[in-house]
Amino acid sequence: MPETHVNRCSWPTKDEQYLTYHDQEWGRPVHDDDRLFEQLVLEGAQAGLSWITILKRRHHYKRVFCQYDVVTLAAFTEHDIAAALQDKGIIRNRLKVQSVVNNAAKFIDIQQEFGSFDAYIWGFVDGVTIVNKFEKNANIPTQTELSARIAKDLKKREFKFVGPIGMYAYMQSIGMVNDHLTSCFCYSECC
Repeated sequence: MPETHVNRCSWPTKDEQYLTYHDQEWGRPVHDDDRLFEQLVLEGAQAGLSWITILKRRHHYKRVFCQYDVVTLAAFTEHDIAAALQDKGIIRNRLKVQSVVNNAAKFIDIQQEFGSFDAYIWGFVDGVTIVNKFEKNANIPTQTELSARIAKDLKKREFKFVGPIGMYAYMQSIGMVNDHLTSCFCYSECC
């Protein structure tokens, strides 16, 4: 159970799942390709929705999308997509579901080109987390020049649901950028 008497960022609600995500995952560097793909799927699913909506369905996404096995997902047929769209545990948006299949194939292309998706995505920051020093949520940007550059490159590689705002959220979630408030107990842990 998350510690309730600590200073943390103000965005997570008192929901235990939200607090655990904030305390144990958000802003912490991720270098595992399976986790990097999972987060890419979840950020795409979140487009236009609140993060807590997706977070509460996370286990359904993992189940429906074959534990994020990109080889299996890249081979999904129209029948597989139709079956996924019947599952009430996920956001049943055809374009978002199709994007998971598309992005799995493109993810494999990047792995083949760079050796891993990790090498590709972390190459944008030379493998080093960008550490910001924000004191208020209002100061945290929703996108940056770098997130726009990443989005542009992914779109050029035919990824879907990878706009600059989503990519900035992705960068935050995988620890490419530390946007914990300086007063948050996670700030120094993620530096």
